[in-house]
Amino acid sequence: MAKELSCVVAGFGGQGSLFAGKVIATAGLIEDREVSWMPSYGPEMRGGTANCSVTLSDAPIGSPLVTRPNALIALNQPSFDKFIDAVVPGGIVVVDTAMVPQITEPEGVRVIGIPATKICEEAGTPGLGNIVLIGKLWAETGFCTEEALDGALAKVAGKKPEKLEQNRQAIKLGVNA
Repeated sequence: MAKELSCVVAGFGGQGSLFAGKVIATAGLIEDREVSWMPSYGPEMRGGTANCSVTLSDAPIGSPLVTRPNALIALNQPSFDKFIDAVVPGGIVVVDTAMVPQITEPEGVRVIGIPATKICEEAGTPGLGNIVLIGKLWAETGFCTEEALDGALAKVAGKKPEKLEQNRQAIKLGVNA
């Protein structure tokens, strides 16, 4: 069983941070783990900031709000700047360097930058940088089984077969980045 994941996924509204959080939370549900998913977004949604707290645990979860994450997915510079110092030592940050040009690395925190937006555009799956970053986080932490991750994609993105296939491709792009 994977270790506890206390993750913040953050970006501009429209970048899919809440969707990405839903994929991670759904993977936890598939594994029958304790799960919380709590969205937070500004009134303007698209273009404003949006983030969510996601926790996957084998024990009851005290609070759905993640204030000291052990993982951060940052989709833009304001989100990176807002949450980077909250990540606990030993934590991991996966960041889209196409959208976050200035990266700092706090002591004891592993920061992995990949140009997710650029990678998925070049692969013909634009708009899936959020899913590319989930793939990278999964490859680095194994926060769930591969079957649970694929099942979560099928449940959350699987309404249209072509969308599901694009999301699966985006996960692979992140894993291999």
